[in-house]
Amino acid sequence: MRSTASGTVAFHALQAETARLDALSSLPDEIRATLREQGVFTRSWVDTIENVVGVVEALGSSVFHEHVTDAEKRLRGKGNIFQRLDDMADLFVSAGFSDVRGSVRSPAWQRLLQTWAARHVFTHNDGVVDEKYFRRVPTSRTSVGQRLVISDADCREAIDDATVLCRALVDIRSL
Repeated sequence: MRSTASGTVAFHALQAETARLDALSSLPDEIRATLREQGVFTRSWVDTIENVVGVVEALGSSVFHEHVTDAEKRLRGKGNIFQRLDDMADLFVSAGFSDVRGSVRSPAWQRLLQTWAARHVFTHNDGVVDEKYFRRVPTSRTSVGQRLVISDADCREAIDDATVLCRALVDIRSL
């Protein structure tokens, strides 16, 4: 099974995120320093994390709707299940498909769970860590109430891990 159109869109969106990170990294040092002071890098990194989650969410939903004839019935009452990685993976398994967690494997799956938790913190808590974050990322060195810090390297790793997950979604097989 191939979901080529939605997969192409997803892969292009992830490539665009990388291109944006590359463009910021290639600026002259004096401009980078000014932008860093203005919070441009941090905002861009937060946007990247949020966009990566959105790309996977959209692709997961598209693939599910494309291949599951009773998709709407299965999704009723589940909220935005494609924003929750383990729930999304379980949904595909319950519909008779392979488990994408096997294709992504740990530690990449664990990093993706951390990315999703970070996205939640940035989207809903203005970047301030809460107890929910610690339940999802128990190894975090950040304390409740502290602002979560991300970096260019974190974003690039999230893009790489999401690319692997997107490949698994595009190539998902029924059992």
